[in-house]
Amino acid sequence: MAGPRDPAERCSCRNTDCVERPLRRLFQGLASGVAACPWPFVLVPLLLSGVLGAGFLFLPQLQANDIEGQFTPTWGPAKAERDFVRRHFPTNDSERFSAPRLPTEGAYAALIAVATNGTSVLEPAAWAEVLRLNAAVRDAEYERLCARTADGCASPNPLLSRRGDGEPPAPESLRFPVNGSEFLGTALGGVETDGGRVRTARSLKLVYYLREDGPETQDSRQWLESFLQDISSKLAELHLGSIQVSYFTSLSRQEEFEGNTKSVIPLFSITYFLTINFAIISCLRYSFKNIFRLSCIRNNVWLATCGVLSSGLAVLSSFGLMLFCGVPFVVTVANAPFLILGVGVDDMFIMIASWEQSLRKKDKSNVKSLLAETYAEAALSVTITTLTDVLAFFIGTWTAFPSVRSFCLYTGTAFVFCYVYTLTFFGAALVLNHKREQGNRHWLIWMRVDVGKDQAEDSCLYNACCIGSGSRQPSEPEGEHPMSIFFKKYYGPFVTNKWIKLLMMLLYVAYLCGSIYGCTQIREGIDLRNLANDDSYVIPYYDDNEKYFSTYGPRVMVVITESVDYWNESVRLGIESCVQNLGNISYVDRNLSESWLRVYTGLARRALININNKTDFLNRLTTLFNILPSFEWDINKTQDEIKASRFFIQTVNVTSAVDEKNLLNELREAAKQCSIPLLVYHPAFIYYDQYLVIVQNTVQNVVVAAGAMLVVSLLLIPNPLCCLWVTFAIASVVIGVAGFMTFWSINLDSISMINLVICIGFSVDFSAHISYAFVTSGESSANERAIEALSLLGYPVLQGAVSTILGVVVLAAANTYIFRTFFKIMFLVILFGGIHGLVFIPVFLTFFGNFGRSPSTKSEKLGLEKL
Repeated sequence: MAGPRDPAERCSCRNTDCVERPLRRLFQGLASGVAACPWPFVLVPLLLSGVLGAGFLFLPQLQANDIEGQFTPTWGPAKAERDFVRRHFPTNDSERFSAPRLPTEGAYAALIAVATNGTSVLEPAAWAEVLRLNAAVRDAEYERLCARTADGCASPNPLLSRRGDGEPPAPESLRFPVNGSEFLGTALGGVETDGGRVRTARSLKLVYYLREDGPETQDSRQWLESFLQDISSKLAELHLGSIQVSYFTSLSRQEEFEGNTKSVIPLFSITYFLTINFAIISCLRYSFKNIFRLSCIRNNVWLATCGVLSSGLAVLSSFGLMLFCGVPFVVTVANAPFLILGVGVDDMFIMIASWEQSLRKKDKSNVKSLLAETYAEAALSVTITTLTDVLAFFIGTWTAFPSVRSFCLYTGTAFVFCYVYTLTFFGAALVLNHKREQGNRHWLIWMRVDVGKDQAEDSCLYNACCIGSGSRQPSEPEGEHPMSIFFKKYYGPFVTNKWIKLLMMLLYVAYLCGSIYGCTQIREGIDLRNLANDDSYVIPYYDDNEKYFSTYGPRVMVVITESVDYWNESVRLGIESCVQNLGNISYVDRNLSESWLRVYTGLARRALININNKTDFLNRLTTLFNILPSFEWDINKTQDEIKASRFFIQTVNVTSAVDEKNLLNELREAAKQCSIPLLVYHPAFIYYDQYLVIVQNTVQNVVVAAGAMLVVSLLLIPNPLCCLWVTFAIASVVIGVAGFMTFWSINLDSISMINLVICIGFSVDFSAHISYAFVTSGESSANERAIEALSLLGYPVLQGAVSTILGVVVLAAANTYIFRTFFKIMFLVILFGGIHGLVFIPVFLTFFGNFGRSPSTKSEKLGLEKL
């Protein structure tokens, strides 16, 4: 019978390293295999990447950049409401077109003409140029494809259909916003009125609708594409001096968005150049006798190159696999290679640092023992950081936004490949590079070096190109890295000084207060203009539209979704009450509502017609349709019932994302409280729906990911106190990033939500190992333990932060919001994560570090070596 377990072993299991120790043995076994036969571990990843890379052949078919499909909630209520409207109120663009009654935005080209020099578009000179502009757009092909009413092509502006003599309408003859039966709120902008009559109008909007519900759909698309190609030259030919024109089409937003990926492709080469150079410079080694002279043998240049190559292979393999599996490739996925490169290089630094520590402790001739020691110390660290990052990404797939799901699937899979290739491909590179050093071969051309002549120590040519004599470098002792000395002798004592600690505490309080304030001011939702490049032609159009036409918002459908007894007066009063309640909302102008039932009831009252029984009510509807034909399109009627009907309300002053969110919530709440079954719908609500889920999804993903990180930490880090500090760091960094997003003009949307999920994994990366090195230190005082933790891990943490920043820094130069936002938030994540790991956590540990101190041994202390 086995005896009782050793007390140290019992303590170890209580400290939760029952998972850590088996993993160490597993990694040591893998290291032995890699050291014994390295070439298969080099060739297999290369071959696998080549095979999986063939998945890029499917990239053209799997590009999914539909804005609605990728950046709106999958099960948003507005999509179901649109389907209901389509079923019960079909359109006919060939005979009875009506823009407010469309279930979609429609197919259109829009122009905004703004009078120059502060004048009015209703002045003769400006009006003449508007007419010339209208004539230039309305070519023969447009006349064939235009959406039609009973009078011909739908007018691009109500004022253009009033007169045929070329004279502008007299401003004093126009009332605003309703002029007779015409609504001018979205036709004239920058209007100044006097007693309801127009004095001046700075701008005018022309909207040319095309048919999209028949065989001409493709022809309409081609006309819009031709319009975009030709409009700039047409405007130049018109020599417009009294008006400035901006333009937009129903295709513009999508086409500009799809062009974003192409704009970032040139940045890949810059990123790899920067990262390779940083990795090489970080891995250069100098002569032990003269630190200003490069060592011609002991240089890790090839290791640095292989580390960057390993990240590139991970991207190739993961993306190819996802494409083989049919996962949509969204433009947000183009951010992933920048991030993966930074993280892969970070893992490389961990492995190299642990390898060099093994060289100082082990027999250099026993490569199996060296690599086993390296894997035992570094592989667990890489495992923790990879597992936390991968969990964060795969948890991020639990979202209502397809663009986020695709990004998380591609990036999470890439992290897995990056982890595997680090332990195989890069591990084999370590072995091969060590054999080169042991064979006394030059770092650049691998020629054997003559070690018999000491004068080579002063030979620059020899160090660079193997010209001249050699050196005795293989036998030189392994010295401590200068940066480790800096953290041990200078930075550590500085940051643990009592006055500096007090200053850091005050700085942290200021940081936390600023972050919390920022969180209360955060803005939600993606601004559709941000999906285009900064220099896109759509930006001036958005600016003009916001400046001159933001007073009047969407004209919203109010739909009665079930058959009700309209002929019952109490039912009619209930319907009118519901419409009035909707009109009482601050974002609705109750004087601009449109109700067929209200008009029908008034008509019956004036004509003394009885509509209080079913037969008379249904039969006399033809009288209403003869007077106002458009109302026929608002009633879905059979012979004996009305299945559904709709009214319209006009919204006002919807000028920000907050207004859009409040409008949608208030309208739906008012419709829900009505005794009549109602829904409210406008095509813009498809995008407004993001406000209902973005905060909920973000909080859900962050909380679940943080919980998963805590579980992983408890399983793999053998000290509960360390896990608590990791959890604290996660919460603090997430709050900081979310708060400072506000100060950097970043909205909480599906793009920034991706980065907040990333924030979880990186928060663990920067804090876990500093905390663990502290609690397992054998030093007597808290200050000394903090200094030792910084001397061991300060430089690798700094390297990891810089390499990750270099991986994304070129995105700051992108002319697209999506990529700039990715850089901004990643910069905040790395900055705050690094500050927590190198400043705040060491300081806090000196105050609270005596609680729950672990009696771990020196070798245990190094178990989570370097991130």
